[in-house]
Amino acid sequence: QTMSNQKIKKAGGAEPDEFEAQVAQELLNLEMTSTELKASLRDLYITAAKEVDCGAGRKAIIIYVPFKLQKQFQKIQARLVRELEKKFSGRHVIIVAQRNILGKSYARSQKTKGLRPRSRTLTAVQDAILEDIVYPTEITGKRTRCKVDGRRILKVYLDGRDQANVEGRTDTYAAVYGKLTNKQVAFHFSS
Repeated sequence: QTMSNQKIKKAGGAEPDEFEAQVAQELLNLEMTSTELKASLRDLYITAAKEVDCGAGRKAIIIYVPFKLQKQFQKIQARLVRELEKKFSGRHVIIVAQRNILGKSYARSQKTKGLRPRSRTLTAVQDAILEDIVYPTEITGKRTRCKVDGRRILKVYLDGRDQANVEGRTDTYAAVYGKLTNKQVAFHFSS
């Protein structure tokens, strides 16, 4: 138990719940057994994990990683996700960086003057979450469609070259993005 706790460090030193401990344990097992991931995983840890319902009886696993470690996770993301999805039979695994959103009334401390950074605004964080969700596929375009009843649907165009690999996952992507941001999104592939 204590070993797997090194793989998850929650904000404020909170205890990981049962599911998070399970994910941390799987990461530790991979570090111990997988020769190709061993060195890469040694210094990496996650900050949280949760399971979300994607409808039609499917579930996905969202793994939150520290923003500073995201680049290192992305180097091994394809292999890591493949291994974790084998372990958590059939559930899609999505890795998202832990980001802070600062409200409009945010005031900096006296030492540092200035506005809140653009990267901490709600819009910027939600855009970044979308990019994390579809990684390693690139987003080639976005359109917002406003329906007559006032609902907005974000149409996201993904790189057509990845269509074969990603097509089966777009429903999961949309469900996860909806859960995290309360925004409806539809994925299309650019030709």
